[in-house]
Amino acid sequence: MGLIDTLLSSLPERDRDVMSQSGYGATMGLGQRPVLLVVDATYGFCGDRPEPVLESIKRWPNSCGEEAWLALAQIERLLNVFRAQQRPVFYTRGAYRDDKWDMGSWLWKHARSRPEEAPPPVSAHHHDDIVEAIAPRESDIVIGKQKPSAFFSTPLQSYLTLVGADSLVVAGGSTSGCVRATVVDGFSANYRIAVAADACFDRLQSSHAMSLLDMHAKYADVLETDALIQQIKSLQG
Repeated sequence: MGLIDTLLSSLPERDRDVMSQSGYGATMGLGQRPVLLVVDATYGFCGDRPEPVLESIKRWPNSCGEEAWLALAQIERLLNVFRAQQRPVFYTRGAYRDDKWDMGSWLWKHARSRPEEAPPPVSAHHHDDIVEAIAPRESDIVIGKQKPSAFFSTPLQSYLTLVGADSLVVAGGSTSGCVRATVVDGFSANYRIAVAADACFDRLQSSHAMSLLDMHAKYADVLETDALIQQIKSLQG
C-alpha cells in the first residue's frame, strides 16, 4: 500500500468517498526543469542530534526531534541526485536580528521565541544554520526568510525565473508550516510541485500526516523519495 493510500485509509468513510469522487488528487507530474528546494533544515528545527522530540525541545524549542534526522537522510539522497545532474538546489533558513525584533508576529504565537523566555544557547551551532550533514555547497542558493513561505518577501521567484525552473521538489520542515506555505505559494505561481514525504518533518505527527494528504489533494504530488528519484533520473536535459 502506498503512502497516500495509507493516509486515506485512516480517514472516516465519508472523507474517503469525497476524495475518491471529487476529482482531487490528480497527478500533475514534474516539468523538465525541476529544482530542489530544502526548507528550513536548520538546527533550530532539527536539533543538534537525533533524539525524541520531547527531549529535543527542552534545548531547541522549535525542534521536530528524531523524525527530522530521518528526513535529513532522505534530503541528502535528493541532493546527490540533483547535484549529479547539475540541477539547481535552493535552501531556505531563518534570517532575524539577534534581538529578535524583526520576528514580528512569530512572537505573538510562540512564547519561547520571545527574548525573555528563550532558553540560553545550548550549542556552538546557531539555530538558523543549516544542518552540517546537508550543508549547502558554493553553487547552491541560500535564501533567508522571516515568514513561513519561502516566497514571501524573498527573491526566490526571481531566482527561479533566472534558472528557468518549471517545477519544484520540496523537502524540509515543518510539513504543516513552512513546507505547506511554500507549496501553496508555489502552486499559486503555477509551478508544478512535488513533495518528498519522507524528506519532510514536523513536530506533530498528526499535522505531518494531514498536511501531506491535503497537499496531495490540492497542491502537489506527494511521493516518497525513491519514487521522486526515479522521476528525476528519467527526465531529459
